Amino acid sequence: MSKHIDTDLDELLKAWEDTYKKGQLTLWIFLALKEEPKYVEEIRTFVVEKSQGSMSCEEQSLYRVLRKFEHVEIVGHELRKGNKGPDRKYYFLTELGVQLFHRFVERNIHIFFQDDIKSILV
Repeated sequence: MSKHIDTDLDELLKAWEDTYKKGQLTLWIFLALKEEPKYVEEIRTFVVEKSQGSMSCEEQSLYRVLRKFEHVEIVGHELRKGNKGPDRKYYFLTELGVQLFHRFVERNIHIFFQDDIKSILV
């Protein structure tokens, strides 16, 4: 591949990934909270580590999203003692949030496990 095509390909890939990642943050937050309740820094760390660094998010963005989720009652929080300093908000999926997560996975993720789709991805 020529250097020009390689550069164009990298630019197209970055644009596609940027769009993809904006829509994926909710999924990654739900994955983090499905595992167990977490405070914001733990959610951020989960997202970065489990996505192998392909996803990242600022704490402020997470707080904003979590407030929206709490407003529609798919996420809740409880205060727990921190290691030092003030209590921390530990976020968790509510019953509604768990149901929403399962339906999303059933409709949008399980299709990638079909043999005909898996063979295309390989």
